[in-house]
Amino acid sequence: MAKLLLKLQRYFRRKPVRFFTLLALYLAAGSLVFLHSGFSGEPTVPGSPRSPAAAEGPGLPYLGVMQLSRGFKAAATMPAGARRHGPWFKSTSKEPSDRGKSRDNGGPRSRAVRGRSGREKEEDRARYVGCYEDNTRQRTLRGMSFFDYKKMTVFRCQDNCAERGYLYAGLEFGAECYCGHKIQASNASESECNMECKGERSNTCGGINRLSIYRLELAQESARRYGSAIFRGCFRRPENVSIALPASQLMLNMSVDKCVDFCTEKEFPLAALAGTTCRCGFPSTLFPLHEREDEQLCAHKCAAEEFESCGSADFLLVYQTQVQDNRCMDRRFLPSRAKQLVALASFPGAGNTWARHLIELASFYTGSYFDGSLYNKGFKGERDHWRSGRTICIKTHESGQKEIESFDSAILLIRNPALMAEFNRKYGGHIGFAAHAHWKGKEWPEFVANYAPWWATHTLDWLRYGKKVLVVHFEDLKRDLFVQLQRMVALLGVTACEDRLLCVEGQKDGNFKRSGLRKLEYDPYTAEMRKAISGYIRTVDAALKLRNLSGVPEDYYPR
Repeated sequence: MAKLLLKLQRYFRRKPVRFFTLLALYLAAGSLVFLHSGFSGEPTVPGSPRSPAAAEGPGLPYLGVMQLSRGFKAAATMPAGARRHGPWFKSTSKEPSDRGKSRDNGGPRSRAVRGRSGREKEEDRARYVGCYEDNTRQRTLRGMSFFDYKKMTVFRCQDNCAERGYLYAGLEFGAECYCGHKIQASNASESECNMECKGERSNTCGGINRLSIYRLELAQESARRYGSAIFRGCFRRPENVSIALPASQLMLNMSVDKCVDFCTEKEFPLAALAGTTCRCGFPSTLFPLHEREDEQLCAHKCAAEEFESCGSADFLLVYQTQVQDNRCMDRRFLPSRAKQLVALASFPGAGNTWARHLIELASFYTGSYFDGSLYNKGFKGERDHWRSGRTICIKTHESGQKEIESFDSAILLIRNPALMAEFNRKYGGHIGFAAHAHWKGKEWPEFVANYAPWWATHTLDWLRYGKKVLVVHFEDLKRDLFVQLQRMVALLGVTACEDRLLCVEGQKDGNFKRSGLRKLEYDPYTAEMRKAISGYIRTVDAALKLRNLSGVPEDYYPR
């Protein structure tokens, strides 16, 4: 045997080309065998029967095909009105496929029972409405939609729809999520919503042309959308309505769409429905949109849409159109060199970029270290040296005595320990998200151990060494932006008219908030992490109260 191997070695040394040719053929043959074994089985779909021949091969789970719309290749052979599915959904049996039959490991009834148990857990944020029909040509829920053929869950669909202010969230085909403000279809039997969620086998995510629909109890009212318009609320008619809302038109067949389209065409950012009259205007001191009324006062049906409310002569239902309010868009540098150096200080991830956005809309450009991505998003002060004197304030995360004492005054932005926000920023960018592997790996525990104590020492250092410090809680800024922004611009020495601040309030989001599309569906904090962070929160709270300042908000918790 040894002599044979020695002869082969000498042979291939003399003829290396033949050696490499044989090696390439060997690898190619191995690859073909591997590919054949991988594709010999057909992917299975819950509820779809298979022939005995097809069942012999090892099946592969369907991971989703996003390059083509579902059923693109099979569309020509499908009967009219039927749901279009891709070739993987065809049965290999010669008998007609019966997709409604239950499987051996649990039929529609057992899945519906599991789905109801899951729904009971969701009641704090959503209420299950029922199973409804759907149609690919005319959707039951006509708002935003997205698909995930690997990780779709009920929570993820609800969270995305609530984030965008929709009233309903519907799941279909185990992997599709649809949002909307009203249900435009008939009920279906609960047994027809029989497909498990791709990312949550214990729950039900609709069926074939069937939606499992939830009413979102915690939808963000301030961000509710109707098409491209943002719902602002129900408000009492202002005294000088013709001045506050200068454009108007009588619409006997009133609907939200018609009024929003009219005000958009007239280039106004607000559309107010007053029964059969559509009014348009700007947020102003005459109509500031700060005192919302009970929505039931505006719950008068529209003439053209029985499922919509159109307000009344005394109570207006207000939407914000896509027209930009340009009264606060003229951002610029300071006309003369600043006499004082003001810091906009915060712990990383506490909303500093968003606060800069608000300040720039209300006054002048802000400065920082150079960040090319933020410069490209409109923060033109990024290219200036931080001591140039052309910017109204300087963003900083520094917390040392020497660095703090270099500023004449500061706005200290404090946020509920925003460790998750900073972790997302560190691994996903200013408005991105960390990957799942980062949360599950060693990066997250190490990050918490290092950053949690820094969160406390950052605030304590600024309270100790800062010369003139205005404390602004991020949560208060979100809750009452107008008042908190007034405090901030007053410290900066800027006189901003109320109309400009109301304009900022209408443009507050900008492009500097994470969308919520990849929010974690589990709590990444351990009991030990929570205990340590709670101790840091109590320390900061005591330090604030010691200086006769308001303590941290009561709802603080690690996030």
